[in-house]
Amino acid sequence: MTQQLYDPALLNPIHHFLHCKTPEQWITEAVKPEHQTALLIDHCNCELKAAQTAMLLIRRYAVDKANAEILLGWLKPYEDFVYRQRGDGNFANAHAGLKKIIRSHGQNEFADELVNKMVLLIKEELHHFVQVLDIMRARGIDYHNVGAGRYAKGMMRHVRTYEPQTLVDKLICGAYIEARSCERFAMIAPHLDDELARFYVSLLRSEARHFQDYLALARQVAGEDIQDRIEHFGRVEAQLIASPDNDFKFHSGLPVTQLDKQQVG
Repeated sequence: MTQQLYDPALLNPIHHFLHCKTPEQWITEAVKPEHQTALLIDHCNCELKAAQTAMLLIRRYAVDKANAEILLGWLKPYEDFVYRQRGDGNFANAHAGLKKIIRSHGQNEFADELVNKMVLLIKEELHHFVQVLDIMRARGIDYHNVGAGRYAKGMMRHVRTYEPQTLVDKLICGAYIEARSCERFAMIAPHLDDELARFYVSLLRSEARHFQDYLALARQVAGEDIQDRIEHFGRVEAQLIASPDNDFKFHSGLPVTQLDKQQVG
């Protein structure tokens, strides 16, 4: 039933973009009941990190100080809850504050487009954060902050340190992270309970658009052919996904089971 909730053609650009599929071993571990709590917590965490990443890009490259402060205010209630254990997790008022318009400083030709695309992404990711949190609460799962895995760090190690190449590379990394999220939502949804399956399927369209937005921005900022750079990060991302990973997370690589650890030991 879950497979019929979305058009499989929606994922064709994702499959064409990614250099490898998620290994079956990851899916096997991800759908085990004992891993649902960890994955939901990590998923919740990933939604906030995605919003933070988009916010940092806008603040650094596209807005003045006043608009940067507005953006900080948007995320503060969520960051207080996650990192400082402040608040009850009711974000109704915080969501109302997201209606304020953010304006670019217009100092470069991509500023307006960066603001338009990343502001929408921030709003959607924060909405998804609240949705995951609500599902967790309904299941009696308490949120706690979790450490970052090797995936995003492994991608960022390849980002160049001079502009505008730094921004181009960060945007390409964002495209791969969003694309992988979309692929994994689709792959595990058919194996989950109906509520989680429908929720993950509901995320596919926005996540698919996010990857395309990141990629379009990277090309606009570069102003030249960056296909070689895109392919480079595709190989890096695939290696992270297909190689053994001790830390099981939503974007982790090939799971290292307890049996594997015992055999190595």
